[in-house]
Parts: sequence; structure tokens; C-alpha cells
Amino acid sequence: MLTDKQRFYYRNADRRWNIKVGAVRSGKTYCDFFTIPKRIRACTGDGLIVLLGTTVGTLCRNLLDPMRELWGEYLVGRPSSKDTVSLFGRTCWLIGASRADQAAKLQGSGVEYAYGDEITTWHPQVFEMLKSRLDKPNSRFDGTCNPASPDHWFKAFLDSDADIFLQTYTIDDNPHLSPTFVHELKKEYLGTVSYDRYILGKWCAAEGAVYRRFADNPSSFLIDSDSVSPGDISRISVGVDFGGSRSATAFVACAILGNYDSVVVLASERHLAAVDSDRLGELFCQFLLSVEASFSPVSVAYCDSAEPVLIRSLKKAARLCGLSVSVRPALKLPVNDRIRLLNRLLAQRRFRLTEACDSLSLALRSAVWLPDTYPDARRDDGSSDIDSLDALEYALERDLRRFE
Repeated sequence: MLTDKQRFYYRNADRRWNIKVGAVRSGKTYCDFFTIPKRIRACTGDGLIVLLGTTVGTLCRNLLDPMRELWGEYLVGRPSSKDTVSLFGRTCWLIGASRADQAAKLQGSGVEYAYGDEITTWHPQVFEMLKSRLDKPNSRFDGTCNPASPDHWFKAFLDSDADIFLQTYTIDDNPHLSPTFVHELKKEYLGTVSYDRYILGKWCAAEGAVYRRFADNPSSFLIDSDSVSPGDISRISVGVDFGGSRSATAFVACAILGNYDSVVVLASERHLAAVDSDRLGELFCQFLLSVEASFSPVSVAYCDSAEPVLIRSLKKAARLCGLSVSVRPALKLPVNDRIRLLNRLLAQRRFRLTEACDSLSLALRSAVWLPDTYPDARRDDGSSDIDSLDALEYALERDLRRFE
């Protein structure tokens, strides 16, 4: 069932560029499950049909898989190894648009119809190439995105005099969502840049404190270490960020409670002085032994993957100290994905620190957004403790999906 707003788009969006911008879960993409078949049936075969997303995988997950459930596998096929898919009797090309080199896949071809998912995550060179390929008299583009910074390249395109049909959505435009879900999502995003973007559907800059909930009331997230029962701990992971010429070495130990119900940061340390590999191994082992003496054995340590030699030295040091910890390179997900995870845990009151986390507490209070930047960036100029934040994120990032 389409909403009135979705039906209006279906009936009236007939410009060269037809765009829906707005909140998460607001019904932007669902409308396209019906728009795409209409567009494909209108194609004459004079050009390619192209579907673009951040990656081919996200395009399948966000678009093709739910369309297949709706229309069936006969009309919505499964992607081939050549990144093509049969849709409503036509062969369509699939392109991941997050990298500049993907623009070459559009070269030399006229495009009769293109669909774009998560446009604000694309590399601008891919979009520029697409503009030059929509060269047929009946060429059309449908696309969706969440808003980003007002300085984003796609916002500049939307504000241009191009032939654009534009709809904007808030989360309240989707009446099919559970009121409880909407209420909880609004609560989780409240006080962050994500509220304006992902709830209200506004283009706005990231500014001020990165972890505003924590910065406004850090004591509300503090618990006594004696209240953490070893029996409640599923595992302990340690994040390690190595110091360099302009940074410090940081250790952060996180306890996962229950079935990823919550996180308690058990201890944090930051060492400003430069240390050699032998001294680093000593500090690492001392930190782990201290955590294990108060709680339970540390399962794994995730270290900055840019320093494989130092990772090997920590493995050797742990072995010589009789520690059973697995020392592995950090995944190093995009920083903003790591920030969203922590803000979500803070909003859900699933994140706590003990009194042994002074360095991390200061880091969380002092983290701020770098103003007037695209994409959003956390200030990393030495004015705040990014080292402890990185170590915390290395300890948690591999479990990002499990915390959802």
C-alpha cells in the first residue's frame, strides 16, 4: 500500500532527474519498487538500464532482495557474476558507485534509465559520468538518499537549475512504522546531527560535541567497578592505538555483558611519551594483567593495523607473560560508522565506564566535529584525545552488527 506522498511521486515524477531525499525508514525506497517496473516497461531499448548503489551488495540488500519478495523471482532475477540482473524481462547493469574508478563502467554507453540508491555515499566522479550518459530523449533517473552536509556535492546539484523533481521525507511520512519504533529512534538520535538528517530529513552540518549525551552529563554513565560481576561478562576485548610523533599510545578494555546487551569500559590508559617495542610490550602486559586481576581473562586485543611490526611485538610479549590473549589487527571501519555505533549505545543507555577510565572519559567529553567539512570529520589536530577514542572503537567495531 502506497501512501499519498508515494502515489504523488509515482504519478507525477516525470522529469529527467527524479529524487527523493529524507529520513531513514520514511518510505522513499518502497515507492521505487513500483516506479522501477513502470520505467523499465517504458524503455525502448535505445540505451542501457543501470542500477547504482554504494556497492553492488548494498544495492541488492536495499533494492533487489525486497523487490524479489514483492514481485517474485521470475520478474526480479538474481545478480549474475557479471553484475547484471534480469528485471521485468530486461537486462540491467549493477554498479557500485562509491569509488572513482567505477565511473569507467559507464563510459561509452548511452543510458536510457538509471536508478540510484544512497546517492550521497557515491563518489562524485561516478555521478558526473552518469550525467553525460543520460543522453536519450526519454532518459530518466530515479534516486534516493539521506541528507548530509549542506556543502555536499549532491546538495549543490539539487540546488541547480537542472530538470529535477524533488520530494523530501521525514520519518513521520511513513504511517506503517510502529509508533514505538519511531519514538525509540527519535530518542536515540536526539541531540546529534543524525536527528536532523535521519529523522527530519534536513541537510545540516555536523558541529559541536561528537558525543553530546556523554559531554552533557558524564557522571550519569559512570559505575563503580565493584558492581561489575565477572559472571555477567561474556568477554573482554582490548583496543590498542599505537603512538607516533604526534600521538600517544592508548589502551582501552571493554567488557561485553550478556548477549551484547551492553558495554562496560573497565579501564583505559594513555601514554604520552614515545616508547620502543620492548617498553610497549611491558605496558601492554601490565594493562592486561591489571584488568584480568580485577575481572576475568582478556579474550582478544585489536591493534591499529597500520603497525604490523608492533602487533608482532605485542604477540611475543603476551606469550612471554603467559597471557592467552589473541592479538589481532583492528578492522578500522570508517570513523563515522564507529561514531554512530557509540552514539547509539549512549542513547540506549547501554554504555558505561568505571572510575578507572579517566583518559577515555576526557576523550569523550572533548571530542568535537571539525566545522565546515565534507564529509563529516571529527577534529584530529591534537586538541583532543583521538588515540583513546580509536582504541575504544577498535575494541568494539567488529561487533557493530551484534549490538543492533
